[in-house]
Amino acid sequence: MEDYRIVADEISADVEAGRLRPGDRLPPQRRFARERGIANSTAARVYGELVRRGVVVGEVGRGTFVRAARPPLETALAEPGGATVDLELNFAVLPDQSALVGKALEPLLREDVLTAALRPGSVSGSKQARDAVAGLIAKEGWTPEILFAGSGRQAIAAAIAAFVPMGERLAVEAITYPVVKALAGRLGVQLVPIETDDMGLIPEALEAASVRALYVQPTLHNPLGSTMDETRRAELAETVRRMDIPVIEDGIYTFLRPEVRPFAAYAPERTVFADSMSKRLAPGLTTGFLAVPAAWTERLAAAVRSGGWVAPRFAVEAATRWITGGTLETVERAKRLDAAERQRLTAERLAGFTLRADPQAYHCWWELPEHWRAETFVAAAARRGIAVTPAAAFAVVPGHAPNAVRLAVSSPPLDTLGSALDVLAGLASGRPEDAGVE
Repeated sequence: MEDYRIVADEISADVEAGRLRPGDRLPPQRRFARERGIANSTAARVYGELVRRGVVVGEVGRGTFVRAARPPLETALAEPGGATVDLELNFAVLPDQSALVGKALEPLLREDVLTAALRPGSVSGSKQARDAVAGLIAKEGWTPEILFAGSGRQAIAAAIAAFVPMGERLAVEAITYPVVKALAGRLGVQLVPIETDDMGLIPEALEAASVRALYVQPTLHNPLGSTMDETRRAELAETVRRMDIPVIEDGIYTFLRPEVRPFAAYAPERTVFADSMSKRLAPGLTTGFLAVPAAWTERLAAAVRSGGWVAPRFAVEAATRWITGGTLETVERAKRLDAAERQRLTAERLAGFTLRADPQAYHCWWELPEHWRAETFVAAAARRGIAVTPAAAFAVVPGHAPNAVRLAVSSPPLDTLGSALDVLAGLASGRPEDAGVE
């Protein structure tokens, strides 16, 4: 084993044993090299390896810090006294929606219907399924073809694989959905961060980049919460036409803003719209779909098949019944009300702090006070049983994350959410040393 990995193992062991705690700062690399009797270049490789493992995070101009340990939620809940308020994962399941979902499935469980639904699926699904999804998302001037994948993530992966060869470049917002970072790594694709403002991705910044395609979240951006207005969407549509590149639009949160036309309606001939049932309904019911221009149907279908991402037929049949029977519409309407209530509560409990959020979103972006570092704040929150996500998880370029955290407010009961926000507000008002971290 190479020397730098041995040293990285030792530091990782110190973190695991609690000798180094979340928020602790490692010495500057030159001092670390002197203390360990190693070369400066070896120290740099040690720190790089620790960042790669997720043990530490580097903050430009501040140093390198031990990351907050975030055990799986199931583990935390299973341990006595270890219950965690999850403001890290966004999954909204309303108290009474299971009964609605189950009732809609009853006809599907008849023996003859079930036998058909258990046969192998296909990327194109049935005509009824395609019509149901098209009716769900189509807008004036946009009538796409529909393909199915096992999940929204698989739909995005297929779109990237279809348009960006291994080793080529994909444009994304500089702060983006972490799963896209992971998908790009698996597919051998290089991400190119594009500057954003309060309206989202800046078209002029995109045009200056040399890329094969664009992945973008124009509606309820995760994590920033921004939504492009019509002017910006039209400008971006003209930009991608001049550049002659395809666009992958992530529409996972569009159901919370149904009045907003998707970007695909502005550039229908070159936009692939990816969505799923996971946020609309529940994370365990995650049929994905792609709305694609007719000219690209076979290209995208081939990508879904070759990736092994074809949706199970039963899942597609279930989704079709939830859409056509009105179950999905009922749940979505309730979730829009729920999200608005949670945003009102968040704005009330965190009044006076710098928040960015859409009033209809299930998440918000919190720019922390200057005396807090994001990773240290995450560690302090974790000690109080609250899981939040640091900005570094969303930054395309390591070490260039804003001093912020994302709060996912969809899952805790409202009273629990309110209490957790009160704790976080009190924490942010104090100083790290008062919270037991530095």
